[in-house]
Amino acid sequence: MDTAEARTSFEEFVAARSVALGRTAYLLTGHRHDAEDLLQAALARAAVRWSRLDDAEAYVRRVLYTQSVSRWRQLRRRPPELLTDQPPHLAAPEPDRETRVVLDLALRRLTPKQRAVLVLRFYEDRSESQTAELLECSVGTVKSQTRHALARLRELNPQLAQLIDGRLPQEVTVR
Repeated sequence: MDTAEARTSFEEFVAARSVALGRTAYLLTGHRHDAEDLLQAALARAAVRWSRLDDAEAYVRRVLYTQSVSRWRQLRRRPPELLTDQPPHLAAPEPDRETRVVLDLALRRLTPKQRAVLVLRFYEDRSESQTAELLECSVGTVKSQTRHALARLRELNPQLAQLIDGRLPQEVTVR
């Protein structure tokens, strides 16, 4: 089957079977938009292998099921949303561009685990236990990695110590 024939065959399949496959995707996800995303991902996988498929519908349905389970597993790993009657904390003032550049350069000099801990703890505002769960390590490891990473940032650039300690620096120099 040449490329033009495969494309035509695939388009005919999509036109004929997408409504039924969409219903299956909806039953798997329970949400219209998620179902559309799931079906699109399954059809994209089928399109790549189209000329080699013996039973296209069975293949697409299998992809729908396996991708649905994968998405469910990913959602299950996320920490649940916490609803509260308190408004969120006010965001800290945005550092100026120079400070962001200096911080970015300093973060790149940390180990990947230290960067991950700092991003999860301070950028995404996650608790120590949430961070430990996401990184699949102990809370003690998160605490020690945080301490070591902050000490390293202070060492790399003393002006960052002011930012780390909650005071925005007046002037930041790049090392």
